[in-house]
Amino acid sequence: MLELLLCSSLTILPDYLYRRYGQGKRFGREITFFSVWFELRFGIVTCLMLTVALITVIFYYHPSTTTATLFYRTVSIIPETTGRVAEVHVGFSAPVKKGEVIFKLDNSKQEAALETARRKIAEVDAALLAAQADILKAEGQIQEAKGSYQQASDELDTKRELQKRSPGIVPQRDIEKLEVLQAGRQGALDSATASKQSATIRVTALLPAEKASAEAALAEAQVDLDKTFIRAGVDGRVEQFTLRVGDIVSPIMRSAGILIPDGAGRQTLSAGFGQIEAQVMKV
Repeated sequence: MLELLLCSSLTILPDYLYRRYGQGKRFGREITFFSVWFELRFGIVTCLMLTVALITVIFYYHPSTTTATLFYRTVSIIPETTGRVAEVHVGFSAPVKKGEVIFKLDNSKQEAALETARRKIAEVDAALLAAQADILKAEGQIQEAKGSYQQASDELDTKRELQKRSPGIVPQRDIEKLEVLQAGRQGALDSATASKQSATIRVTALLPAEKASAEAALAEAQVDLDKTFIRAGVDGRVEQFTLRVGDIVSPIMRSAGILIPDGAGRQTLSAGFGQIEAQVMKV
């Protein structure tokens, strides 16, 4: 309407003034409602063409729309595990910082599993000390078995030497007893050596593996415990947070609220333009 009025003041109005005062035609006589088109045809056509051109130029260089939408990214507040809410640290709408606890689930089970893993590590450490003591004990038994074996071996060699020099001076029965005793002492030495090897394997391989498994279980229990603390991943603002103490939450249920990050989408508009507009729009 404004474009039409502006263009008519430059076309139809001068045409009318020329015909009224230049040609002497009067409105209501020569210029009537029925003769307007014939008398003012040049002004009317020029006005319409100028109006269309003006509207096209305005829409092309200055597009306008009423369908603009402000988009922003939201983060759903959903726990990774199912549980009952034990603590709530924010209200229905509140600002939060990155890493701040939003709410906490009941974690008595996770704390018990964490304590069990700690006790398992302590148990393995105690078993490691006991195995080291077993190594020392086995070394002592080896020294003792070596001494006994050497004593039996020396006594058997002496008897055999006497028997060689003076046959019959040493009963054959005594020599056989010493041979049996030497074999028994050798078995005791082998047993002590095997005990030391077993204790050494426990210290160097078995118990370290058990401790590594216990530490992995401890780390897993710590992760499960950390999952009961639902924290803000970014700085932002919590909205529509209606969760309260005693509620049951689950990853498959609806979110407890939404977290709007700071500056998420506040500088971007998405708009639809229904008329001709330039390819590049400027402020």
